[in-house]
Amino acid sequence: MSRPLLLSMLALASLAAQAQSLDESSLQLRSQGQAMQRSAMGSLAQADALQPGMNTTARQSLLLEAEWKARSGPVNASLYAQHLQRDHAAASSRAAVNELYASGDWGGASGLQYSLGRKLVSWDVGYAFRPNDMVAQEERRTLVGSYSRGRPLLQVEHFSAETAWSLVWVNPGRQDGEGGDEEALALRLYQHAGAWDWHGFARLGREQHASVGAAFSVVASDALELHGSARMNARCRVWRADPQAALPSPTLPWRREVQSGSSQLLLGGTWTTETQLSLLLEYWWDSQALSRADWAAWRERGAQLNQQALTAPAPLRAALAGNLAWQTQGFGNSSLQQHNVFARLSWTEGAWSWAGDVLWSPQDGGRIVTGSVAWQGDRWNLQAGLRQWSGPADSVIAQLPTRRLAYASATWAF
Repeated sequence: MSRPLLLSMLALASLAAQAQSLDESSLQLRSQGQAMQRSAMGSLAQADALQPGMNTTARQSLLLEAEWKARSGPVNASLYAQHLQRDHAAASSRAAVNELYASGDWGGASGLQYSLGRKLVSWDVGYAFRPNDMVAQEERRTLVGSYSRGRPLLQVEHFSAETAWSLVWVNPGRQDGEGGDEEALALRLYQHAGAWDWHGFARLGREQHASVGAAFSVVASDALELHGSARMNARCRVWRADPQAALPSPTLPWRREVQSGSSQLLLGGTWTTETQLSLLLEYWWDSQALSRADWAAWRERGAQLNQQALTAPAPLRAALAGNLAWQTQGFGNSSLQQHNVFARLSWTEGAWSWAGDVLWSPQDGGRIVTGSVAWQGDRWNLQAGLRQWSGPADSVIAQLPTRRLAYASATWAF
């Protein structure tokens, strides 16, 4: 274990040992191992065949994490330390402040509350995709729950028995950045009405300008819950291939383009039995993803690069390998496909939980299948699972660099 990480973990343990003077304090230690099989298909595999070493995706990794959370009066803190070992490469360590903010009442009888500092603020109602997560913009469907990092912000909130609103100034004063890293004002409105929960959202960003959204969730019966979310964006930045780029191109043939008037929509529901068997089903549309025509052009470009590689001289093969590796930039948008279907079946029995889920792309048949099992004790949480990327040979998911991944993790909380 590296010295910086050891010192960070000792500091966290020391803080936890002195936590008697704090209002709240907790420490989590987690170890997580992964074993991954690279895909033999896709542009990165083809690039690696032309020039070995292009695919640097780790086959094995060991991650050690520690997070200490504490609250003293109005101050809340979450400190994080990590040590990562990938294959036979040099280990890396880092430490970060995930959250550090002050919160409390603002204005006495007015009912206003404030938060100031770095804080995690998560919005929206979906599970696999959240169009209106306008502040946190967390990564969804991680294998093991992640220690997410908050953003610098000033938040003012008001709550009543049936209503609430939140106004957030995130990344104040930041002149650069885009997406979740840009300076923006975000607003959420909430109304509870019987079995219904209604949400309204608005955001004004330095780069992405204005967007508005709405969401609902309703408890239709003792067993059935339904939810939906939609968002309209005045503009956003997305990765698109340059149709004028040379073949092969001497520079990255992808660019960040401004897309005007993009839309995102999610509809879903959860059915749960008395025996804790639960089925979640969600569909979402994301116009920020590459279209069917975009992916057809992407495949055609890859085929032409491979065709040139058959007869190319050695100096040109390196350039072709680099261009094939650049094809993976197409995976960088908020969704791989515009149409997406997600299903998850889970069951809890005592301390044990089992789950299986599939993300399916109806446009080309690609799918990501995951199975997992977890055990929860008083202090220990153990998890293990397997995720596989598959589908027809020309599907986008089948072109991803990873074929399957097995993982196991152990978390100790005190």
